[in-house]
Amino acid sequence: MSKKKQRAADKAAPITNATEAKTWAYGRGVTEIECLVPDLAGVARGKIMPSSKFFDDTAMALPSSIFMQTISGEYPDERGEFRYDPSDGDLELRPDFSTLCDVPWAPEPTAQVIHDAYYHDGRPVEIAPRQVLRRVIDLYHKRGWIPVVAPELEFYLVKRNTDPDYPLEPPIGRSGRPEAGRRSYSISAVNEFDAIFEDIYAFAEAQQLEVDTLIHEEGAAQMEINLRHGDPLVLADQVFLLKRTIREAALGHDIYATFMAKPIAHEPGSAMHVHQSVLSAETGKNIFSDEDGKPTQAFFQFLGGHQRYVPAVTCMLAPYVNSYRRLVRGASAPVNVQWGYDNRTTGLRIPPSTPANRRVENRVPSSDSNPYLALAASLACGYLGLIEGLAPSEPVGGAAAGDEFDLPVGLLEAVDLFEETEELGEIFGRHFVTTFAAVKRAEFATFMRVISPWEREFLLLNV
Repeated sequence: MSKKKQRAADKAAPITNATEAKTWAYGRGVTEIECLVPDLAGVARGKIMPSSKFFDDTAMALPSSIFMQTISGEYPDERGEFRYDPSDGDLELRPDFSTLCDVPWAPEPTAQVIHDAYYHDGRPVEIAPRQVLRRVIDLYHKRGWIPVVAPELEFYLVKRNTDPDYPLEPPIGRSGRPEAGRRSYSISAVNEFDAIFEDIYAFAEAQQLEVDTLIHEEGAAQMEINLRHGDPLVLADQVFLLKRTIREAALGHDIYATFMAKPIAHEPGSAMHVHQSVLSAETGKNIFSDEDGKPTQAFFQFLGGHQRYVPAVTCMLAPYVNSYRRLVRGASAPVNVQWGYDNRTTGLRIPPSTPANRRVENRVPSSDSNPYLALAASLACGYLGLIEGLAPSEPVGGAAAGDEFDLPVGLLEAVDLFEETEELGEIFGRHFVTTFAAVKRAEFATFMRVISPWEREFLLLNV
């Protein structure tokens, strides 16, 4: 069977169980399986196993601490009900065979599959990011609603940088020169790195990632890839895999791809804008539009929920100290939760669309966010707006000032607000809220141990 026919067959027949997975893998001569589980940061943890051993027993165990680790590899030392215990036992990880796909950059035939985490009594681990998102999706389903999302992922290509004391720089493209100046939407600027993007598209197709469009963004060698709309869990999986794919494709050309929110001081930050709509499970129609094509009360309530709760989930949408370097006045990123029709100065934008495609674009999330948690957080805001019947403010027609609905200005402030909002504890569960907050505070403590160039520049001889 040709590769083209094989890909068509894969899309027509999704894998649902171990028997089908084994047939799929052996048909490709797969020798290794990468068993992946996304942690709180969206980093791929797990094990690599020979395919024969994997299919003999697909159950896998990893320590429960994988969901309590900071981005620097440490653990929170907070004392509380859910504090980290180094003696914690293993969790059981079970493969979601619908995510089984090739690892197209591997030198030998290799497959990867995303796993879910369970306690030994069969309960899902409530702080695992996939389960956090599932919990929110289930709330929609119980109300007869089907949430739909479409993420837009921004990132930078940069020169290799092996010394963290040196600033990042744009890479050299095929012209032999780095970018200078803003080249938004420039085709020639994208063509500078054609070889990388050809690999990204080929790798994405091999993994059945539904990549839609690629554009050059405002920053030097800053790009954006859009994904087609669909089920939130499926799209979170795709973003999780796509980040890995983009990094691998860039490394193959001796370049780094970074999803830091603000990697270069004088360039724009990188976002993960999230388009959201809600369908009726009964009719399949968008609940944001009525029969006459006008916006419904549900549409405005969804907006009202975002205005009320996005500040409280900002630590999930902007999860690191660096994230807040993007969320500053005078930059291209929003610092508010005002809304407007086709208005990019607002945190909540309503893109032009047909009534059937009416949607809300949340422009607050940064590209460094865990896709599972960012989608869970944004959908939770809309859900609370729907069930609480919240009304939004009036739409903004001109430039949004951000005076009335400001976001938290730093990570600790965002974490405090997150913990204090009782409604979010009910949505996500106190275990997750407490654990996530402890991890974020531990990461901030690690950051505070580093002396920055700014401090050496302005304090060394002046104070």
